[in-house]
Amino acid sequence: MPFAGVLTPLWLSFLSFKRSHFRNGFEAEAMLTKKVQAISGVSPQFESIVEEMYPSIACTAIGDFLNRLYECVPVKIWGIKASNVLALPTAPIGVAVYLLLKVFGSRYTVTNRAVNRVSSLGIRLLDSVPLAQIADVSIDPDSRQTFYSTGDIRLTNAGGDTLMLIRGIPYPDRFRQVILETRDARGMVASSLARIQARK
Repeated sequence: MPFAGVLTPLWLSFLSFKRSHFRNGFEAEAMLTKKVQAISGVSPQFESIVEEMYPSIACTAIGDFLNRLYECVPVKIWGIKASNVLALPTAPIGVAVYLLLKVFGSRYTVTNRAVNRVSSLGIRLLDSVPLAQIADVSIDPDSRQTFYSTGDIRLTNAGGDTLMLIRGIPYPDRFRQVILETRDARGMVASSLARIQARK
């Protein structure tokens, strides 16, 4: 078989791999972990996890550098940016950062009471923001990384102070919506319970 005939299927295989796995920073299967969805606030006596999220390697300086590298040449070949081919030789770097994050990094959980930052391994609580304190949930516009489809989510209070900055979150618009909906549901439940108590 001519060399070109061998190269073409290999290139197409790489493009397929890139689209399905590497695009999201080696985390297409692991970085977004869906839990059995709890109904937010239904059981105020117990804290239930609504969603759990692992940050992408985009939250690190190395991940940011790789994103810039992969996006540096805008010319497209077969619909893929030419610089994306650099993802193949640099893959071991991304994998190493990914594994380090899984051991020494953190993950985020949205519960019916708070947004928590927890150690990747174990259940050690590193930071927590009660839903009742969250006035706004925004995505920093300069934080979006095209290659990884990530962004930084900022939680602020009524005074505009930052309560928590969640870096390198895959598909940040979706996770932002989860936080907002959970916060609103918690507020509705708290209001309903207050009215019930007032009638007694």
